[in-house]
Order: sequence, then structure tokens, then C-alpha cells
Amino acid sequence: MVDSKFIEIDLHGKTIKIETGKMAKQADGAVVVTCGETTVLATAVSSDKPREGIDFFPLLVNYEEKFYAAGKIPGGFFKREGKPSNNAVLTSRLIDRPLRPLFPKDYKNDVQIIITTLSYDEKNMPDVLALIGASAALWISDIPFKCPIGAVRMGMKDDQFIVNPTVEEMEESKLDLIVAGPKDSVVMMEGGANELPEEKILEAIEIAQKSINTLITGQEKLLDILKKTRKEYIPDNENDEKKDKLYNDVNAKFGQDIKNIICIADKKERENALNALFDKVVNKFAIEDEEISIFKDIFDEIYHEMFRKLILLDKKRSDGRKLDEIRPITCEVGLIPRVHGSALFTRGQTQALAITTLGSVKDRQFIDTLQEESSERFYLHYNFPPFSVGDVRPRRGQSRREIGHGSLAEKALKALIPSEEEFPYTIRMVSEILESNGSSSMATVCSGSLSLMDAGVLMKRPIAGIAMGLIKEKDNVEILTDILGLEDHYGDMDFKSAGSSKGITAIQMDLKIDGISKDILSDILFKAKKARLSILEIMNKVISEPKKDLSEHAPKITILKIDSNKIGSVIGPGGKNIKKIIELTGASVDIKEDGEVFISSIDKEAVKNAIKMVEDIVKEAKVGEIYKGRVTRTTNFGAFVEILPGKEGLVHISKLAHRRIEHVEDVVKTNDNIVVKVIKIDNQGRIDLRKVEDDQENSDNNGIYSNNEKYD
Repeated sequence: MVDSKFIEIDLHGKTIKIETGKMAKQADGAVVVTCGETTVLATAVSSDKPREGIDFFPLLVNYEEKFYAAGKIPGGFFKREGKPSNNAVLTSRLIDRPLRPLFPKDYKNDVQIIITTLSYDEKNMPDVLALIGASAALWISDIPFKCPIGAVRMGMKDDQFIVNPTVEEMEESKLDLIVAGPKDSVVMMEGGANELPEEKILEAIEIAQKSINTLITGQEKLLDILKKTRKEYIPDNENDEKKDKLYNDVNAKFGQDIKNIICIADKKERENALNALFDKVVNKFAIEDEEISIFKDIFDEIYHEMFRKLILLDKKRSDGRKLDEIRPITCEVGLIPRVHGSALFTRGQTQALAITTLGSVKDRQFIDTLQEESSERFYLHYNFPPFSVGDVRPRRGQSRREIGHGSLAEKALKALIPSEEEFPYTIRMVSEILESNGSSSMATVCSGSLSLMDAGVLMKRPIAGIAMGLIKEKDNVEILTDILGLEDHYGDMDFKSAGSSKGITAIQMDLKIDGISKDILSDILFKAKKARLSILEIMNKVISEPKKDLSEHAPKITILKIDSNKIGSVIGPGGKNIKKIIELTGASVDIKEDGEVFISSIDKEAVKNAIKMVEDIVKEAKVGEIYKGRVTRTTNFGAFVEILPGKEGLVHISKLAHRRIEHVEDVVKTNDNIVVKVIKIDNQGRIDLRKVEDDQENSDNNGIYSNNEKYD
């Protein structure tokens, strides 16, 4: 019999169960987390020995979506899960970011966390459960991990906050914010909002913190139930005395040189000067090749300390700006021919080129995940080529970082994208990062907003984004506005905030320290708002509202609404009718299940002709109306005339002329075009017609509905 242990946590009426001892027992730590009928398995394993020759903590997080969890079979030829979906990549990053700061700084053992979705009930989302499971798996293992964390998703409906809302509740939510951290603190948050003010975001975080504390208490209780004492991590102090002496010697002789280099404003010039100084110091102290790795750590530690003192004590930044000063900004729109919309946004040494392409319904991005297959009519792709930072490296597809940055920028802009009824286009945004020295994702938000307006997309308001930083030593705290890459690397926080003049649309925060107080967080939010509004002022001087006309190269789209019962008539047997419309007009025709028909083409005349052909098919004949029709066949009692596509009526021989005639063919023949009037429609839909003489046309009706241009 399996000896499993579990705890149950009551969180706002929902029960979250964390169980261990039944599955994956050879992992260092393994738990199964369940809420409703959504279940995830989280495992954590660490290598026995540290990896040699690295200067980073080798943590690898894999969140794996299994289609069987939702009772689905994967598409494609091989019928098995392939490369991770964007959602799986984003969830892996979501789990990695709050966990990474809680490992010892000198821990270099490989750690792998794998979270597998076992069951998905289409109500309770698995991503938050995965984060809780990863924390619990680490906490009950012997892997050195400072403290457990909790995580919740915050939603908002009817101005009321919801903790861990269901999928259905999220459909009408104004907020989608995931908050994670240890007790009484937040180390990570990410989400989007519908222009919520900063005060509401703070309120949501405060509510989330209480739930996080409850989840952490549950994990601590599970460890107690297991009657397990966590091993104390003992750092390797073998070379500490030697390192300390070398640190003091280098700092005494070259500390001022390092400080001077930090104050070089140009990124490339600063890096070149630092590399040259490093080589000089290596030669000065006769560092052996096998000691280079240790010496790099010492050199970086001095640089780190000097950088932070410069800000905390001298109140000075490396590029000479004030702590709350934004780098110089330039904007330009419409700079690339042929594309539908373009913008170049440059902030200091960070530059983003955004391109907008407009398409039809068939250009939507279809997404196949555990949830029902869905499609997106607005999507953003972010590219970070190596030349943007002066590097040379192979390009092997999109990285996790590119997917994450693109998702954040997409979230920021999506909040104010017009509805399909207002703007019936599929919108693809591509951000090409041409230079990077801090916060290229927020530069993407700014360039993206400008590009959308240049394309004529009916954006409700422009959107801007800003990245904030933090340097904190005990009670000495300084907040930095518009951070450089250097300030991100050596600082304690990366806080990104995007939104309009009315409120926040996207937010992301990652801390490298244990946490920050509510007052500091409030200060950061409102300083970010001030910066965002300043950037919007600059952007509005270039373009403040969408262009009135679309690019001549953009498709022209019209939406027709037809009775859903007539969709089959428009498509025709085997797609005959819709293929004919596309062939004759050159327009693209897409039909949705609710009867919306999207007709698009770069040629306005093609759209016009396609509209008429669709209208002809769905139009109903009415008594008293006159039509120009084609004789399809004759009989001894009359002629059948097609007055609308697929709709025929009978002109009885007595209605072909005002005189008596012996044979129908004496008046009309097959394929003749004649003008007829509807005189009767019976209960079965059969149409009786009368031929209209040429001199009667204008007197009988103000105009003639012609269906036969294709026969003329």
C-alpha cells in the first residue's frame, strides 16, 4: 500500500490539495496538486555535483501540456505532443522567475523542475497550480531552497476582485494578474488589465498576499506531516581567504578605474573599456588560466558594489541621468513603403521597429492547447537579433525570452485593439529590435502603438510602456526610471508597466531580493505612471490618433450579415458557389458560423462585385419586384427564368406576351435575357412571373434588379 501524505487548503471556497508519496518517488521532491478536477504533477531534481566553469545558476523549468489531460488527441501526423506551445513556454518562465532568487547565490548544481498536466477540467487553470506545485516539490526535497512561495491569479468582475477565477469568470474579467512570493512579500507578478488605475492594482496585490500566506502555511504543514527536517546548505568557503585578499588588492588599485568606467554613457564604449581593464588587471596580478573564472567573479563583484554605491551614495547613474529621468526619445511613423503601418521608436540606445500588417479572417492565428481550439485576430511577434547588442551567434528559432517579451507587449496593446465589429481585420504586429540597452519590450509597446495608428487601426487610445529599477541596501532605497541593461543586471528589480492615459494594460515585476514593502511598490507604480504619461506626450506629437485612411496596399474588408440558414446556399454544393465568387471577382470570402461574411481584396471593385454576388444568392424574391433574368429552359406551357442565383420562376405561356402565342420559342429561347415581374409566390415558395415588355419597364418599377451581368 502506498504511504502518501497530503494537505488540503481552503482558498476562498476552493480546495487545493497537495499530495506526495504516491507518484514519482525517485525525484528529490514530487507532489500532485489538485483543484476541482485539474491536476498537475510537479517534480524537482538536483544533480549531485555542481557544474564546473559556469557563472550562473543552472535552473531549468519545463511546464508540459499533455492533451490527454483534456481528453484530446494532438493534431498533426505524429499524433503526439511536439515542441512546447507558447503558453507552455510562458508558464515555464512564470514558474522560473519567482523561484530563481530563492536559491543560494553560489549554488551551481543543475536543478530541473518538470510540471506535467495530468487532468484539466476546463474550469480551474493549471498554471497557478503548477507554480504552487514547483514550490512544494522543492520545499519537501533536500535541494537548498530558502522558503516556499505561493501564487494566485487575480480577476475582477463588477468591480469585485476574484481570487483564482474560473475560465468562465475570466471571460468577463477586467484583470488577469498572477502574483507570487514568500510570506508577506511579492517577488513576481505579471498580467494584463483593462486600463485599471494604479490604486486598483495595489488593492489586488494586497488581497493576493493574504491568499499567498495561506498557501505557504499549507506547504509548511505538509513538511511537518512528513516529519522531515531540511538539510542546512553549507557554502563552499575553501578559497574565501584567498578571494578576500585578491578582492581587496584589486579594489584598492583599480576600484577608481572601475568606477570611472561605470560612468561612461555609451554602452559599447563602456564594455570595451571594461574588457581592456580586465585584461590589464589579469596581467598585473599574473592570474593563471585555471583561476580566470574565480577572478571574473571577483572583478564582477567589485563592479557590482561600485555601481550600487554610485546610485545609493552619489545619486548618480552611469549615463549621467537623474534617478527619475527618461532617456532622449525620438519617434517616426510611415517610414517603410509597401507595409500597412510602421514606426521607429528610439529611447537612448534601445530601438524598436514595429511593422503592422492587416489581413482577413483566414489570417488569424489558430491556437490548439488544452482548452478549446481558439483563434487570435491580433498577435505580436518579437524578434531580438544578435546584432542589436553587437553579438554574433546562430539564429535557431524564437527563444523563450523572445516569446515572453512579445507576449507582454501583446498584452499591453491588446487591451485597446478595436472589436471586430469596429475594425474587421486580422492584425499582425512584428517588432524588430534594432538596438538594445534596457527595456526593449516596453520600446515594442511604444513603437507598436505608433505603428497601429499609422496603419489606421482604430485604437481607442495610444499606449506607452516604461521599465523601472530598484537598488536596495537595508533601509536605503532608490527607484530608477527607464533602466539601462546595466541597471537591470546589477539592480534588485525589473518592473515593467504599460498603459494609456487612463490606466494600466500590462504589468510585470521580477525581484532579485526577498521582497519589498507595499509603500515601495506604491511609489514604483506612481513613478512609472508619471513616466508613462511623459512618453505619451512625446508620442502624441508624432501621431495621436489613427490615420483616417488605410494604406493603399492593405486589403479592403466588408462584413455582410446573412441568415445563418443561408450559409449553405452561399457556399453551394461542394463549395461551388463560393469558389465561383472568388474566381470571378478575385476577392477573398470567409464565412463564420453566425452568418457573418467577410469579403476582402486590395481592389475595391472586386469587393463590390463579390458583395453583390453574395447578396444575389441570399436575396429573397418579392411580389411586385422586377428582375432581369436568364431563361434556363422552355416547356410547352412556359419558360423557367433564373431571377436570382439558384432561384427560378415560371413565366406561363399566357404571361409571355399580350397576344396569344402558339409556341413558347416564338417569344423566348434558352439563355435569352428577359425582364420579368414577380406576380405571385405560393406557400411552397414557387414563383410565378410575367414577362415585362420593354416599354413597360420604367412604368412598372423604378428600377430593375439585375442578376445577369455574367450573362450579358
